Amino acid sequence: MPHSPRLSIRRVPVDTLTVMDEEFRSLTDRLADEAGESAAYRRLLATDDDEELARVLVERERPLWAREIAAFRLGCAGDRRAFEALVLLLNHRDPERCVCAAHALVRLGDPRTPRAAAALATNTLRTAYALHPVRLLTALRAPESVPALMSTLERLLVPGDPHWRVALACVEGLGQLGDERARPLLEAVVPHPRLGAAARDALSRLRRPEA
Repeated sequence: MPHSPRLSIRRVPVDTLTVMDEEFRSLTDRLADEAGESAAYRRLLATDDDEELARVLVERERPLWAREIAAFRLGCAGDRRAFEALVLLLNHRDPERCVCAAHALVRLGDPRTPRAAAALATNTLRTAYALHPVRLLTALRAPESVPALMSTLERLLVPGDPHWRVALACVEGLGQLGDERARPLLEAVVPHPRLGAAARDALSRLRRPEA
C-alpha cells in the first residue's frame, strides 16, 4: 500500500513539530470536518506553491476554510498578501479562528498589524469580539498597544458592562507591557470585584520612572 504524503508547512514535516507547526496541526484538525477531508483540503495543506495559496485569497466562491488555510500558511511564511484575510479572521465570531489568525499575524510581521488590531480592539460595535485583538496587541508590544488597551479598558468599566473578559485581558496586557502610563487607570480598577486581583498584579509589574 503506498504511503500517503506527509503534510508539511513551508517544507517542515509535521512530525518534527515546532511551536508554529503545533498551531498548524490545531488548524488542520479543526478544519478537517468542515472541509470534508476533500482533495482540495489536502492539496492546500501539502502545497509548497505560495502563488497557489495566494490565489485562494482572491478567487470567488472559495469556502472560508480554504481561505483560512491559505492565509495562515502565507502569514506564517511572512507573505504580506495574507494580511487582509488574517485581519478579517482576527475579528471572527469563532474564537478558534481568531487564535490562529493572531498567531499568523505575529509571524507575518506586517507593520500595519498593530494599527489594525488597535482599530478592532477599540471598536465599540465589536467589543464582543475584541478579546483576541487585545491579546495580539499585548504580544506585539507596539506603540499602539498601551493606548488601545487603556482606551478599551476605560470604556468597559461602566457598571454592568458584560464584557469583563475583554477588560481582564486589557488589565493583564497592561501588566505585561509594564508601561507606567497605565498606573492611574489600573489603580481605579483595583476595587472592581472581577478585575481587582489582576489590576493589583499588573500594578506590581509596572516600571517606575527613573528619578
